[in-house]
Amino acid sequence: MAKECAICGKKSIMAGQRKKLMSRYNPTPKKRKYPNLQWVSLLSNKRVKACTKCRRTMTKRT
Repeated sequence: MAKECAICGKKSIMAGQRKKLMSRYNPTPKKRKYPNLQWVSLLSNKRVKACTKCRRTMTKRT
């Protein structure tokens, strides 16, 4: 299963790490950041992976 929110479609992103001294000899490494996905049961008794932001808005509406 892909690391993507089934509701809003949030995916992973590439983020650069901040270093104090950045030059040609000290390049900043890149790191992939993933969303916080959790299993959620929908009203149709279907389980999907959703991000925490979608999960919070779903609980507020019900």
